[in-house]
Amino acid sequence: MTVTRGPCSPWEPTWCCDLTTASVALTGTALQAATEILYNVSGQQFGLCEFTFRPCRRDCYGNSWPFDGGNWWQWGGFYPRPVLFDGAWFNLTCGTCSGTCSCGPLEEAWLPGPINTITQVLLNGSPMATGSYRVDDFRKLVRTDGGRWPVCQDLSQPDTADNTWSVTAVIGQAVPAIGMLAVGELACEIIKGCTGQACAIPKNATNITRQGISIDFPTFTELLQNGSLGLRWSDLFVATYNPSRLRAAPLVFDVDGNNFRRAGT
Repeated sequence: MTVTRGPCSPWEPTWCCDLTTASVALTGTALQAATEILYNVSGQQFGLCEFTFRPCRRDCYGNSWPFDGGNWWQWGGFYPRPVLFDGAWFNLTCGTCSGTCSCGPLEEAWLPGPINTITQVLLNGSPMATGSYRVDDFRKLVRTDGGRWPVCQDLSQPDTADNTWSVTAVIGQAVPAIGMLAVGELACEIIKGCTGQACAIPKNATNITRQGISIDFPTFTELLQNGSLGLRWSDLFVATYNPSRLRAAPLVFDVDGNNFRRAGT
């Protein structure tokens, strides 16, 4: 797998110009460049990427519980077991993980999110039926067929082998309609600039005088510093979805949380 930063693929455009005279190579390059620009000026929010994960089953206890690193849920049964912890007795249920919104235990695995769609779940090398699982909270893969996710797997083997499982998912947010207009508009202007046509992307001219009328313009550099491109749909897209001109969406890191493995990286 090639490691890249930025969007995984060009955004789907709504074209705002005539492309009959543009080559396929130039159109593709211009669309990729426009996607990279708008991806960054909009705060790196949009775009879909497909990854294959080799997940770990959700832990039924936190790192603070006084159990060993063994398989607590494999101790058998679903009846409560009394445990003395920090001076207080707790009745714990073995077998699966219960949730605050469920009257019973849930079989779930946590994935990086937001999950857009699940492409495939392989269990012991065979695809699971799509109705045997669902996604909650855009990141929890919940099993609904009455089975249990594997406690562990052989990560030295490909996900087509026995004693393995994997989840192939599309991660991210789809590009909104105005973003499709913006990427088409910007790509068109890049194509025009590369073929010697009149281009709407402003140049670094600051003053134009014609027929006795003088007009002042901000330079393109000044526009970029303010997060603007000088194009109607592109600037409207950025103003709608990144009005604070953030470089990227805020992230929260849980150093004690679950670890994930991207297969093939």
